[in-house]
Amino acid sequence: MLSGLVIVDKPQGWTSHDVVGRMRRLAGTRKVGHAGTLDPMATGVLVVGINKATRLLTYIVGTSKTYTATIRLGQSTVTDDAEGDVTATAGTSGVSEQAMYDGVAALTGDIQQVPSSVSAIKVNGERAYARVRSGEDVKLAARPVTIHRFEVHAIRRDPEADVVDLDVTVECSSGTYIRALARDLGNALGVGGHLTALRRTHVGPYSLDQARTLDQLAEELNVLEMSQAARALMPNRELSAEETTEISFGRRIAAGAPAGSPAAATADHPAAAFAPDGSLVALLADAGSFAKPVLVFAPGNGAPPVRTVVEG
Repeated sequence: MLSGLVIVDKPQGWTSHDVVGRMRRLAGTRKVGHAGTLDPMATGVLVVGINKATRLLTYIVGTSKTYTATIRLGQSTVTDDAEGDVTATAGTSGVSEQAMYDGVAALTGDIQQVPSSVSAIKVNGERAYARVRSGEDVKLAARPVTIHRFEVHAIRRDPEADVVDLDVTVECSSGTYIRALARDLGNALGVGGHLTALRRTHVGPYSLDQARTLDQLAEELNVLEMSQAARALMPNRELSAEETTEISFGRRIAAGAPAGSPAAATADHPAAAFAPDGSLVALLADAGSFAKPVLVFAPGNGAPPVRTVVEG
């Protein structure tokens, strides 16, 4: 059975759900999922898992992301991006480049961010964007995010429209909304702002260089095999033949590192364990002097993965 990750270059105008639907048809299976939604306006890296590899997606969702984007200062929109109606305008001629750089610096590092009101976050069981569309004034709570890098590459003024466009790169933690960064930068400068372009270039270890368009994938389904995908994503542990047998039956083996040490694997951040032939056997967490399987892939027998409970 085909299993692995597909690194898709999502086209503009498609939802992530649209991409999953197309991949189901291309892969000939219903068991397809993605690791982190991209807005329809955005393009770039969308990691898709097929069959057994969908079990890896939960460990990809929480990885850092990198984007290239264009922020327009001087206009606010209802969606904080170019797809929404303009709600306010303000002249930008008095905003200096230094003020822009200072505003970017203030939004770098550990910050509290209020997600866009038209995000997919659920409010009392309903998506925030659905509540906004029905006319409700939605207020979401701020949440901690980390902006590892917020770099300005170009500043372009349009005197006729009295707006400024900033081309930027943002490297950030999972859960960051780039359009909220655009909104907050504009608000801090007193002129409003929104996102006009967004392209995701990295999701964890997976990059745009590996990505293929849907048309390319229709011609040749380029799948990153599970062992390769896990090697890039997680710390690696090479097992002996005896350890491979033990782990394949869900039994524990000697720890790879002392529990609590920086090198120790955990249930949330496991190590990928490989058989002598290089195949992915399991995901492991260190617990005391032992390593226990978080997830066993039972290589070669066609059986579904077996999830086990890891105790302290």
